[in-house]
Amino acid sequence: MLSSHRPGASTADNAPATPTRTAALTIGAVGIVYGDIGTSPLYAFREAIRPAAVDGVTDLEVVGVVSLLLWALILIVTLKYVLFLLRADNRGEGGVLSLFALVQDYPRRSGLVFVLGVTGAALFFGDAIITPAISVLSAVEGLKLVTPLFEPYVLPISIGILIALFLVQSRGTGPLARWFGPITAVWFVAMGVAGVAQIIGAPEILQAFNPRHAVTFMTSHGSVGFVVLGAVFLSVTGAEALYADLGHFGRKPIQIAWFALVFPALALNYLGQGALVIQTPAAVTDPFFLMVPSWALPGFVVLATIATVIASQAVITGAFSMTRQAIQLGLLPRLVIRHTSATETGQIFLPAINILLLVGVVMLAVEFQSSSALAAAYGIAVSGTMVVTTALAYLMMQKVWGWPKWVSALALLPILLIEMAFFAANAAKVPDGGYVPLLLGLAVVVIMWTWSRGTRELYVRSRNQSVSLADFIPRIEQGSALRVPGTAVFLTSDPLATPPALLHNLKHNHVLHDQIIVLTVRTSDIPRVPEAERAVIERVNGRFHRITLEFGFMETPNINRALAACRKQGLKFEGMKTTFFLGRRKLVAKSNVGMPVWQDHIYIFLSRLAADPTDFYHLPRERVVELGSQVAV
Repeated sequence: MLSSHRPGASTADNAPATPTRTAALTIGAVGIVYGDIGTSPLYAFREAIRPAAVDGVTDLEVVGVVSLLLWALILIVTLKYVLFLLRADNRGEGGVLSLFALVQDYPRRSGLVFVLGVTGAALFFGDAIITPAISVLSAVEGLKLVTPLFEPYVLPISIGILIALFLVQSRGTGPLARWFGPITAVWFVAMGVAGVAQIIGAPEILQAFNPRHAVTFMTSHGSVGFVVLGAVFLSVTGAEALYADLGHFGRKPIQIAWFALVFPALALNYLGQGALVIQTPAAVTDPFFLMVPSWALPGFVVLATIATVIASQAVITGAFSMTRQAIQLGLLPRLVIRHTSATETGQIFLPAINILLLVGVVMLAVEFQSSSALAAAYGIAVSGTMVVTTALAYLMMQKVWGWPKWVSALALLPILLIEMAFFAANAAKVPDGGYVPLLLGLAVVVIMWTWSRGTRELYVRSRNQSVSLADFIPRIEQGSALRVPGTAVFLTSDPLATPPALLHNLKHNHVLHDQIIVLTVRTSDIPRVPEAERAVIERVNGRFHRITLEFGFMETPNINRALAACRKQGLKFEGMKTTFFLGRRKLVAKSNVGMPVWQDHIYIFLSRLAADPTDFYHLPRERVVELGSQVAV
């Protein structure tokens, strides 16, 4: 089922848009949506100016680099994300997988769309591992400027902060999240004020708003300009998170936060760093912290560290949300999902993903040891995700908005060319660490491809070997199976076939319940399915019912609650007299069946990581019966 598209609608927009609520959402967006991009000034200008400053840097070169940073923010973040993509929502939800859900059935391009969606999601996970490491390292490195005595402890302190951050995830971040917005707002104001203080001393830096300086720098510096361009991209690395968080805050609060606070603060800070280097060329080593007076430096380092922790939290939350979407879209196995809030459905915790992120982040910090070294690995994942998002947006404009191909291409081609230039510049950093997100992304692509392909092949094989439910019911009603009181619910992926668990139960126990429900759970291509549209009930005969429950890709299925709601549609059953029957398959690898053996083993391993369906579907454990079978993959 393809959703009807309502541009600009969002989860946050469902409530009345009062000034007080809009203000609260705007402050919240400052902390969550812009936490990542708000920590980029810690290292973006420093890494961008470094290649040009090998033999000293001129004032025009400083202006040129700052101009590149400003226009990257204007073209990529402001035009593409804030003004355009925030309108390209899937029933209020954003992100690369939301676009994928919209266009996954695009005519004759399903293979291309699948590759784009999986690649974008995979690169997002690569970014989710690098962001906490580089952000926290860059903040703690400010301690070296307070006193050199801290230098040997920068890495241990950073690792300690990162470990603590991941350990608290299981408890939920709701109580702390209310402080994220105000603290990050203070951070943006502090960055802007620090920048203004330097701009006053070198007002010529304001020439950077003229894009001619950016173009002149690129055309006059050859290969060095190409390297600088890769570092400049560090200034927009939080843009994809901006789009992914659309559903939490709504379009208007995100836009207000950007234009009223975030962009002015970022622009002033980059201008201030440039002004400082013009006045004091030696400050090129760490212009961000050297902008701050020595008496304020300790407090600024503490504020920076808190800001990077908040930014890392936003990325981790995004990874959890992305994983849930991937599970619902059939790209990953059912992992354990725990809700950390009784009121907010978006606050979830995935133990497996949390452990993988923690191990990956700590390994990166230990391997690269500094934010400068890690900067080489940063950027390629985000630039790749941006290219994928633009490609999916092109397909969405045709399928959902009905735009002609040439209009869609004309609108997006300039942005795509800029992003391809950034991607190419970041690709040059592959030997120096850029291989890290690529390897991580490749691993995720293989996992998603294998799980999707294996699940599809098992479904097709099971359907070919199945017994039609329409043929089975008349035969069984004439049989001699013992009839027992109560309701039996059999879960199956194919509503037209007889559930294997039903056949096994009949074969081994020789009984049938008074009421039998054949239940199928489907995932919609919209984020959340209204309760009134959740269930489709079909009465087959006096004993059999066929029910299809539909959940959005942002929802965690709760079968027990959904069945209880079916009573409003006339379905009669007693909850305590209902038994749920599940089929549990033992998978074995065979070279002459299905996928190659190496993929078989990956699929079997992933299936062992999958959450118990009883827990995933929120079934009452004391009323669940599992019947097993062996299946070759």
